[in-house]
Amino acid sequence: MSNNWMMIKYKSLAAAGALFLCSSAFAQQNPVFPGWYADPEGIVYNNEYWIFPTYSAPYEEQILFDAFSSKDLVNWTKHPRILDNNEVKWADKAMWAPSVIEKDGKYYFFFGANDVHEGEVGGIGVAVADKPEGPYKDLIGKPLINDIVNGAQPIDQFVFKDKDGQHYMFYGGWKHCNVVKLSDDFKSIVPFPDGTTYKEVTPENYVEGPFMFIREGKYYFMWSEGGWTGPDYKVAYAIADSPFGPFERVGTILEQDPKIGVGAGHNSVIKVPGEDTYYIVYHRRPLGKTGAEERETCIDKMTFDENGHINPVKMTFTGVEHKLD
Repeated sequence: MSNNWMMIKYKSLAAAGALFLCSSAFAQQNPVFPGWYADPEGIVYNNEYWIFPTYSAPYEEQILFDAFSSKDLVNWTKHPRILDNNEVKWADKAMWAPSVIEKDGKYYFFFGANDVHEGEVGGIGVAVADKPEGPYKDLIGKPLINDIVNGAQPIDQFVFKDKDGQHYMFYGGWKHCNVVKLSDDFKSIVPFPDGTTYKEVTPENYVEGPFMFIREGKYYFMWSEGGWTGPDYKVAYAIADSPFGPFERVGTILEQDPKIGVGAGHNSVIKVPGEDTYYIVYHRRPLGKTGAEERETCIDKMTFDENGHINPVKMTFTGVEHKLD
């Protein structure tokens, strides 16, 4: 064996080793925690990151909520059973899609229950706690919204605090989205100045899962399209000058990737405090899984172009990059 051949072999092995080290330099972070969880709402409470997801199970078993907290978006602590249907007496199945917010030192937890149809009891409820991890107690002992208005099933609520401190709630399934104004104590909805109580703000192709955030004075409105049980579930968005729109669809920014996962949707957004850094929190179905409940929660970086448009999100297994020690 010649010295030249040995040198070539050595360099090849070294290059392969370097490639291995490079590819292994970051831990796999997606999904961000084990188990089937969907519809994740991400939020920052007291400089700590939180995710409040749906416990993804058959409707009869989907009667509880867990929460997860993290200091770094990488290492997560589970807070089990922060709310269940033993506390919410009117909910007997299908509790899902939390939306959370803090107000005046109290932590509020909005949720859907019972997959309500016309004439049935169910819809959007609200619970309250003294700490983000609960335990949460039913605030009013009945649904905050039970009726089907403007064709919108009362599910998938998102509570939004506007620049002036007023809280609104966007909600709706069945391809319709309404916005309502919340009372100061979150125990009721109150009329808008024009006397109406429900305003429909449905954008093109909307199906469910509304979410809103403000960046550089603009209102970014996001929603899910497609069927939540299928591979074509995806996220689209609009930009407006007002929380009431009009919301003209800009395009899709998150969808299936045949190399990563399918059914990517029902998102929220986390902004890193003090930075123009954003992460999209969403669920997707792993490759090879087809069960409706087989959904996992993931986080990926979300960026913007020079015009303020959201760049297409690249789904990853890495998630939030965290170097291995």
